[in-house]
Amino acid sequence: MGFTGHLSVYAAVSLLISAFAAPLVARWRPVLSGYLVLAALVFSFITSVFLLKSVIDVGTIAYFMGGWAPPWGIELIIDPLRAYMLVIVTGISLWIFIYALRDLEHELKEEVICWYHSLYAILTASMAVMALTNDLFNLFVMMEICAITACALITIKNKKECLEAGFNYLILSAMGSGCFLLGVAMVYMVTGHLNFNMVQAELSLAIAHYPLNIYTASALFIVAFGTKAALFPLHVWLPDAHASAPSPSSAMLSGLVIKIYAFVLFLIFTRLFPQTLLEAIPLRQIILWLGAAGVMFGSIYAMLQSDLKKMLAYSSIGQIAFIFMGIGINHDLAVTGGLYHIMVHAVTKALLFMSAGAIIYSTGVRRISDLAGIGKLLPLPMLAFTIGSASMVGLPGTGGLISKWYLALGSLENGQIFFLLIILASSLLNAVYYMPIVISAFMKEEENKFEFKKIPFSMQLTMILGMLMVLASGIISRPVIQLIEQAVTLLY
Repeated sequence: MGFTGHLSVYAAVSLLISAFAAPLVARWRPVLSGYLVLAALVFSFITSVFLLKSVIDVGTIAYFMGGWAPPWGIELIIDPLRAYMLVIVTGISLWIFIYALRDLEHELKEEVICWYHSLYAILTASMAVMALTNDLFNLFVMMEICAITACALITIKNKKECLEAGFNYLILSAMGSGCFLLGVAMVYMVTGHLNFNMVQAELSLAIAHYPLNIYTASALFIVAFGTKAALFPLHVWLPDAHASAPSPSSAMLSGLVIKIYAFVLFLIFTRLFPQTLLEAIPLRQIILWLGAAGVMFGSIYAMLQSDLKKMLAYSSIGQIAFIFMGIGINHDLAVTGGLYHIMVHAVTKALLFMSAGAIIYSTGVRRISDLAGIGKLLPLPMLAFTIGSASMVGLPGTGGLISKWYLALGSLENGQIFFLLIILASSLLNAVYYMPIVISAFMKEEENKFEFKKIPFSMQLTMILGMLMVLASGIISRPVIQLIEQAVTLLY
C-alpha cells in the first residue's frame, strides 16, 4: 500500500474537494472556480502518470480503503492496464477542460458556469475510481455518480432540446444501472462476495449449482454496460445527448464517458467471469456481433445527418463498437487494438467536437451544407477536423490506422474473415461522410457570409495539442502498444 497506494485515492479526492470548493470560491471571485478545478485536474493527471510509472517498475499495487482488506473493505487495484486508463481519464479531462474554460462563456449563462466546473470535477473523479475499483458495489456507486453528473452536463444549457435529451439519457441510464444492480445481487446471492477476485473464484464453483442465476447476471451486465456505452442497439440516448450538449460536454461524453463503461465491461470479462462461464455461454460472440452491427449502422446513420454535431454523435456509435469487437474477437492482437482504440478515439473524437465547437463559437454554423468554403476562413478548426477525420477513417500517420490494424490482424489470426471485412467496410463508410466535408470546406468557394467571432487562444491551443496527439498516436504508437501488450499478457 504505502505512499503510492495513497496517491490513487488522492487523484480522485483532490477532484472532489475542488468540486465542492468551486461554487464557494465563485461567490467571492467567479473566475477562480475554473482555475481551482484546473489545478485539481493537473494534480490528478501528474499523479496518474506517476502511478503508471510505479506499476511498470514495481508491479501491481493493491490498496485497501481505510486499511480494511476484502471482503470487509473496498479494494483499489493499480495495475498497468488500470493505470493506463486512469492516465487517459485524467489527461483527456484536463485537455478538454482547458478548452471549456473559454468556450463555456458563450455556451452557458454566467451564473451556472461555476456549477459546470463542479460537475465536471465530480464526473472525472467518478470515472477515475471506476477505472481502479475492484469491488462491484463501489463500482455501482461510481456509475450512479457518473450518470447523474453526465446528465447534468447535458441539461445545464437549459434549452428544450438539452432537457429532452438529458431526460432520455437519465431514463435509459437508470435502466442500465438497474440491470447492473440486479446482476450484482444475483452474483452476491451465489458467491457471498463483491470483490472481483473473490467473486471469480466462487463463480467457478457456483456455476455448476446455480447456472441460471449466473447466466441471467451475465446477460444483465451486458445490457447494463451496453446501454451506458451506447452499444448498438442500446444507443438510442446518445445522438441527441451528444448533439445538444455544450461542446465540452459532447467531447467529454464521447471521448471518455462511454469509453469507461466499455473498459469496465472488459474488466468484468477478464477479472470477474471465470473461463468456465465464458466457455459455457457465448458471451463474447454476443458482444462481437453487436459490435459488428454497431460499426456498420453507426456509420450508416452518420451518413444521413445534416447537423455536424449529430453526425459526430452517430459516428461515436460506430467507433465505440470497435472496442467491443476487440473484446469479442478474443485474440491478443484484437484486444490490444480495442484497448488502444480507447485512447485513439478519446483523443480523436474530443478533437472533432472541439473543432465543431470552435466553428459554432465563431460563426454559429451547425449545418454540414453551410461549411462549404469555411476552411479558408477558419483554417485551424478545419485543419483539426481534417486530421481527426483522417484518424476516424484510419489513414496512415494517425492512431486510427494502428488500432484498426491490430483489430484486423486479430480477426485474421482467429480466422474470422467476416469481421475483417466489417472493419474494412467501416473505414470506407467513414471516408464517405467525413471526406466530403473536408473537401467542401477547403475546395469550394465561400457560399455563405458569416459573422465571425475570434476564437480564444486557449481553444486554439487545445486544438493544436489535439492534432499533435492524434499524429503522435499514429507515428510513435509503439511504447503504448507495448504497455497494452504486457497488460493483456498479465490478464490471460
